[in-house]
Amino acid sequence: MRGATRGLFLAAAVMASRSALAEGTAPAEGHDATLVWHALNLALLLGLLVYFLRAPIRSFFATRRRDIEHDLERAAAVLKEAEERLADWKRRLAQLDTEIEEIRRLARERGEIERERILSEAEAAAARIRRDGAAAVEQEQRRGRDALRKEAADLAIELAGELLRQQVTEADRVRLTQEFIERLETPPRSPAARS
Repeated sequence: MRGATRGLFLAAAVMASRSALAEGTAPAEGHDATLVWHALNLALLLGLLVYFLRAPIRSFFATRRRDIEHDLERAAAVLKEAEERLADWKRRLAQLDTEIEEIRRLARERGEIERERILSEAEAAAARIRRDGAAAVEQEQRRGRDALRKEAADLAIELAGELLRQQVTEADRVRLTQEFIERLETPPRSPAARS
């Protein structure tokens, strides 16, 4: 029904404009009448345009308004996020000196702990080396004493043998041999018999 009404208004506007044009061709009769018909024609045309284009224009402007509002909301959200990030960076920048000082303090503490550990390990290694060195020296001294004792004993045996050869006569040798044989032939006495 709305389309039919629009069609009627359109037809009326076209006919009115034709009749106005037809009447407007007469040269001297009513220049004022032509002007009125043109004004009426324009008013009718504008009325028809408003009537037919009102809904699409409203829809266009409503859609455009929604798009602009949506864009403004998005821009506000982006602006808010940017402001939050800026505030966060400003806060971080303000705390940067504190963080750097804290990092330096921790590095100094760790360095001191590491230095103490290295010194402690070095002292323990030095003590081990001293102990091992002292043990090695003592062991070498023991070996030297043992070697000297053995050499002294060998020398004493050699000297004793030489003295025996020089002082013991053939008769002494025979007597010592016989005493040794006699001892071997007699059974040993028990410890109880000796006392």
